[in-house]
Amino acid sequence: MRIRKLLNVFILVFVMGSATVVAQNTKMPQQQNIEVSDSELSEFAKVFQQMRVINQEAQQQMIQVVQDSDLKLERFNEIHQANLDPNKEAKTTDAESKKYEVAVTKLETIQPKFQERMKNLIDNSSLSVERYQQLAMALQSDASLQQRLQEELKG
Repeated sequence: MRIRKLLNVFILVFVMGSATVVAQNTKMPQQQNIEVSDSELSEFAKVFQQMRVINQEAQQQMIQVVQDSDLKLERFNEIHQANLDPNKEAKTTDAESKKYEVAVTKLETIQPKFQERMKNLIDNSSLSVERYQQLAMALQSDASLQQRLQEELKG
């Protein structure tokens, strides 16, 4: 469990990148309340659950890549956060920098595979990519829709 917390920043970047890939070429307006049928929400819930499984697999593989790089997870995160934030600095040795670069290169080869699997999940559902993204965006701000989704996921 502690290992997963250590990679949260990197995983968040991965997940956000996945959402971007799924939504690419789609300019969706921010919508607060949209009409969502029960069957549409049920289909969204199925895809969402399958995506969580894919995300768990991705997390496990990313953790393994970092561990295989001979960098401690804490150190990898320090370096990674510094690379993402120009206001942060992580002093690294040449060896650490090389290990970090190798790990990131491997992680970058993993990411598109998982993104493609996620896109295929949506493509194989009754939802369009655009509608899935619209529902995902609406869920961020619509408490009623969030409640309906939670009930759907339980049942």
